[in-house]
Amino acid sequence: MTAGNLARVKMEIPQARKSIRRRRAWSNAVSGVLYLAPALVVFAMFLFYPAVKTGWLSTFATDVRGMPTKFIGLDNYIDNLSSEGFRSSLWATLLFTVMVVPVTMAIALALAILANEKIRGIGFFRTVYAMPLAISSAAAAVVWRLIFHPSQGILNTVLGAIGLPTFGWLTDPRIALVSVAITTIWMHIGFTFIVLLGGLQAVPTELYESAAIDGANRRRQLRHVTLPLLSPVLFFVSVVLVINSLQSFGQIDILTGGGPAGATNLIVYEIYQNAFVRNQVGYASAETIVLFLLIMVLTGVQYRIGDKKVHYQ
Repeated sequence: MTAGNLARVKMEIPQARKSIRRRRAWSNAVSGVLYLAPALVVFAMFLFYPAVKTGWLSTFATDVRGMPTKFIGLDNYIDNLSSEGFRSSLWATLLFTVMVVPVTMAIALALAILANEKIRGIGFFRTVYAMPLAISSAAAAVVWRLIFHPSQGILNTVLGAIGLPTFGWLTDPRIALVSVAITTIWMHIGFTFIVLLGGLQAVPTELYESAAIDGANRRRQLRHVTLPLLSPVLFFVSVVLVINSLQSFGQIDILTGGGPAGATNLIVYEIYQNAFVRNQVGYASAETIVLFLLIMVLTGVQYRIGDKKVHYQ
């Protein structure tokens, strides 16, 4: 082989390798798209298309069938922000979220710490604590409606038996939202408990042993070992709880129907009323976009705070 041919071969080898790598990368990309195609089709049908259609409808006035009749731009959004009903439902939703999220996390964390103890029979209590996860929101709401019944409910029966005043848990505007929050807390405890228990079981026991040798009692171990190492899990469940609280609907519909006097008319129930009862689909679509933006903002704030408070190592 001459020197010229050898030089040409040396130049062609890298080009051939680049061509092979390019074809391999293209083949991998095509294979990946084919594997993801079923999921992408499902997401396109049930997530992307409804989201785009909602944003489109929010700029139109609609008829009773939900069909667009006239382009009105941002008028639906302006009507939302100037509506007393929408502002009151937004305030009730934020207040409801503030009541549900911290209480759920505190109760679930306490139960997870108790269930993390290595004692005989603890598996039974873990099952009991996680049981709300297996119950649908509709079934849970029906049970709690019986508990809150003003004359036959077990809660007022117990209060009356010990000489305490009874309440209209679902009929008094002052405490109806609290009653719905109690139901929602119970519904969310199962999932939150399981996630926190998994996080606790991932904490190395050597750290507790070292802390005990250094003289740390259980309270100091909780503060300086458990909570810092559990902070990523706490951050995750806080984000999930905020989103779920803002989207609460089933228990509202069954327990109070948005009443009394609009005290429990949370924003998702307000959207449902406007879309399917009042047939104002365009107006309800604008409310949906506002709710989406609210969730995005609150989640962004949580992530901003989480960057400073969460310890991943």
